[in-house]
Amino acid sequence: MFMFWLLLLISYLIGSFPSALIVGKLLYGVDIREHGSKNPGATNTLRVLGKKSGIAVLIMDVSKGSLAAALPQYFHLDAEPLYFGLAAVIGHCFPIFAGFRGGKAIATTAGALLIANLPLFAIAYVSFFFMTIFTRYVFLGSISVGLSMVIYDLFSSKLDFELLFFLFFLLLIYLHRSNLRNFVLGIEPKINDKHLLNDRIPPKNGGFKM
Repeated sequence: MFMFWLLLLISYLIGSFPSALIVGKLLYGVDIREHGSKNPGATNTLRVLGKKSGIAVLIMDVSKGSLAAALPQYFHLDAEPLYFGLAAVIGHCFPIFAGFRGGKAIATTAGALLIANLPLFAIAYVSFFFMTIFTRYVFLGSISVGLSMVIYDLFSSKLDFELLFFLFFLLLIYLHRSNLRNFVLGIEPKINDKHLLNDRIPPKNGGFKM
């Protein structure tokens, strides 16, 4: 039991590593939370700092979830990897190393599901890409990840995480509350909105150009 809670804490700390914040500070001298959508995640990094920075943050955020989900296997602990992956997701959303102002869970969740449950990963992120492409709104694709996880669990005989996934779905709605408000007001930008280019910041000292 001690090892379970210790690894859960370590998973949270892994998730708390502020990838976007570090990339923004080191390479651009900016706080990503003060630009674009103000979200320290891969999507806003792409929007504000460019393709290479966005990909770098995406890889780091996915890796956080994967590393955390792999901890029980590495330490030979008989426990569900999903718990540790989701602990990293909580760390990503509410990071102790960044004043509890974190991202919106999607990349780190992908990393966790890649290790914990590959079929669930496939269902969730097919839903994400379909909804994002169909609606042109990333936040709707993000929320659909949580909803698809709930629906998959309800119809799967191999899973029993309905309450956990429903709470995760509610968390996604909470994290995207500003997007939902902007959507209702008609000011939420679509992924093909050309005005997003106005948020681009040039790299500091020539680092990580497009």
